Amino acid sequence: MKRTYCIRNSTQLALALGLAFGVSGAAQAAPPLKVGFITDLSGVYSALDGPGGLAAIKMAIADFGGSVLGRKVEVMSFDHQNKADLAAGKAKEYFSQDGVDMLIAGTNSGTALAEAPVAAQFKKPLFVVGAGASTIVGKNCTPYTVQYAYNTTALARGAATPLVKQGGNTWFFVTADYAFGKALEADAAKVVEAAGGKVLGQVLVPLGASDFSSYLLQAQASKAKVLGLANAGGDSDNAIKQANQFGVTKTMKLAGLLLSTQDVHAVGLKAAQGLSYATPWVWTRTPQARAFAERFYKQMHVMPSYIQAADYSAMLTYLKAVKAAGSTDGTKVMAEMRKVKVDDMFMQGGTMRPDGLMIHDMYLVDVKTPAESKQDWDYEKIVQTIPGNDAFGPASAYGCPLDK
Repeated sequence: MKRTYCIRNSTQLALALGLAFGVSGAAQAAPPLKVGFITDLSGVYSALDGPGGLAAIKMAIADFGGSVLGRKVEVMSFDHQNKADLAAGKAKEYFSQDGVDMLIAGTNSGTALAEAPVAAQFKKPLFVVGAGASTIVGKNCTPYTVQYAYNTTALARGAATPLVKQGGNTWFFVTADYAFGKALEADAAKVVEAAGGKVLGQVLVPLGASDFSSYLLQAQASKAKVLGLANAGGDSDNAIKQANQFGVTKTMKLAGLLLSTQDVHAVGLKAAQGLSYATPWVWTRTPQARAFAERFYKQMHVMPSYIQAADYSAMLTYLKAVKAAGSTDGTKVMAEMRKVKVDDMFMQGGTMRPDGLMIHDMYLVDVKTPAESKQDWDYEKIVQTIPGNDAFGPASAYGCPLDK
């Protein structure tokens, strides 16, 4: 005889369905927390961030335990090719279609500036790590933007002031022709003039240029004492190499306004020796920094740039803020970020201002001579520690409405 069963109420129906499919709603896995990483993965800035930055982010996620609030942490990456429209489009796609909870903006200020209003529209945190234009936390600030590692103001104040005091009171700038280069030059020029120096000229150079000869000859013809390189990555490397080749370094002091250990490695210690620049991180400065750098080296076979080190730190800081907030809600996470004090392998006593700028110490370094270097990648010697408030300057100078 065939039996039939009557389900009398909604509770019985739910139980029946759960038994039928072998799963209940309570047993379903929580959705992953998704992180989007938008940077230069293949171009002129890829050595500063790129695949190494992605590796550092994954290291941080693993070190945190791989999950937060019961949610596995996943990272998605995209090569913006140094194009602002591609960066903005991918940011919108990440938020609207892929369920991304936060973005890490890598190198290129133009792309970071394009991503910021998109993140603000979706009320999602944007950690700007590799991009340095001070306008990111100035007139273009948003409640959801964090400028984490450095900016053009700190680089300029850290490098230009000491050089002027040492007698380098006339400058000529070779400047990358986009938002970052122009911001870096403008900030450095202000510092030079405030210290009593003069800017004798500048020349704009297309991003990714390979031949700097005509630009360097213009700089040399100016008779300026200091050649300020308002560029970064492969652009800086090419400019330094060619300045040595053409004898520019015999009459002008080179000031790299955004350089890292990787740039010194790329051009060679002999060509880079004597360069001065400001940096937020030196891999030999603390045992924690050295330990991270050595772990990174084993995986990537190069020492990390300070941008890649900051990628690691930013990822950890975000995950800690999520845990403290008990939520991935962007507004709640940003509220926690304004309470946090960051003490890790990248910075000590770091605090975030209302405009989103992370304040921490910077370091003025000189590139060692080959005789001073004790091992491979031992290139930088710290000559001055610059307190964070001195390096980044007052909030009133930035013009962000959030600071009023």
